[in-house]
Amino acid sequence: MSGVSGIGGGAMSVDRVMALRSQILERNQALARASQTGPTVAPTETKPVSFGDTMETALKSVNEGQTQAAKLSESYERGETVDIAKVMLARQQASVGFEATLQVRNKLLSAYKDIMSMPV
Repeated sequence: MSGVSGIGGGAMSVDRVMALRSQILERNQALARASQTGPTVAPTETKPVSFGDTMETALKSVNEGQTQAAKLSESYERGETVDIAKVMLARQQASVGFEATLQVRNKLLSAYKDIMSMPV
């Protein structure tokens, strides 16, 4: 006797499990299709965002992350009740944000040099 057929009454429960499995797979596929197509809500009218505004927002976000990490570190160093894991996580997030900013800067400089060296 197999382990599956011995649970709850034989072939009837296996059929039910298979039906449930197929329903779950169908729902997963529907969710995947919905996430690929995006929201069905009509987009609102927004003005285009400039590259400068996007960069400014990103730099402000990185700066806020570094400021938050510095505040948490100072609080921990003063002996306040701050979880060390929270401090380390904030410092690591600030570090990753800064490294990503440096990489973007390097790519922008490289692209600028390439454009400036193009013959006219």
